[in-house]
Amino acid sequence: MGLPKFRTKISVEDYLESEKVSPIRHEYFNGEVYAMAGSTDNHNFIAGDIYAALLLHLRNSICQPFFGDIKVRIRQDVYYYPDVLVSCEQNPENPHFRNNPILIIEVVSKSTERIDRREKVFAYQQIPSLREYVVVDQYRMEVQIHRRQENGGWITYFFNELDDIVEFTSVDLTIPLPEIYRRVTFEPNADRDEY
Repeated sequence: MGLPKFRTKISVEDYLESEKVSPIRHEYFNGEVYAMAGSTDNHNFIAGDIYAALLLHLRNSICQPFFGDIKVRIRQDVYYYPDVLVSCEQNPENPHFRNNPILIIEVVSKSTERIDRREKVFAYQQIPSLREYVVVDQYRMEVQIHRRQENGGWITYFFNELDDIVEFTSVDLTIPLPEIYRRVTFEPNADRDEY
């Protein structure tokens, strides 16, 4: 019988330093690092087009969109790489992550869907500055927006009809749902995990 294998934990400081030079992005949770999976054409089309719309819309704003390579710190021991985020921080603590995003967008993949739709919903909602967490499906035309209400509670809005207009109230931007998917080719009978 083999000996038990223990996962070695690393410090936040070591994680942040190693990410500066690593060719592979990693998320960090309570001392453990998790490599990020590669993405598909559809994933990049969706995230890139949303980022481009945000970049143009916010060009004269103090708020800035970021695409894929800026981490968000949930708490001292949790760092994620959202696909797209918007932050209005004027003097960020660190140029490699943001503490106070107002909008976070994740495009789900087969390997991250459960995390994006469950774990990250809870985690991101703990960020006091966050106003919207958006989950975009790359396998069917569907966008979910988890939106913070005035009383601090959250309501989830679903957009899945061809004539739906997706409204990002945190940045005062609307995008027709088909525009988010304009370059996407859906696979017929795509094999995807149920969530």
